[in-house]
Amino acid sequence: MDIECARPAGGAPVRQVRRRTDGDLGACVRALAEVHEQDGYPVNWPDHPRDWLSGPALLAAWVAELDGRIVGHVGLSRSAADDAAPALWSSREGVSSAAAAVVGRLFVAPAARGHGIGALLMARAVREARERGLHPVLDVVASDAAAVALYERLGWELLASVEQRWSPEQTVSVRCYAAAG
Repeated sequence: MDIECARPAGGAPVRQVRRRTDGDLGACVRALAEVHEQDGYPVNWPDHPRDWLSGPALLAAWVAELDGRIVGHVGLSRSAADDAAPALWSSREGVSSAAAAVVGRLFVAPAARGHGIGALLMARAVREARERGLHPVLDVVASDAAAVALYERLGWELLASVEQRWSPEQTVSVRCYAAAG
């Protein structure tokens, strides 16, 4: 099984990142609902949150546990034709957007923040992308200051800010990033 543990000093809670199973989806949806209520992520609550976490382009997904409780999630997906970040990165690098993998569906339950879980999840997704010979990219709603700060603290490179039309009534500003290297 694909498990990584981190035991912080001083008797702090045990953090673990492991591959997500179908049995984890209920706990993931509950944590996502907490995040949506507090932070507004995702911007539009999905009709079917389990499906939203497990889209057809998904390559792999992981959960983070804090003392055995699922508190976070991240996924890695193939790029789709309408994904801005892979298109920007591939244009800059002169390669196909198929050479990119999209890191997404990242969230950490509000009560579990401050334990480095977001960084652990990001590191796991980046490592998987690189093991597959793909370059990790992502996009984030520009107004999500905490996520933007995390990605920039982790050394991700801003490719551009773009406007995306999510529906006839909704245009959203997103920041597109690529992992360093």
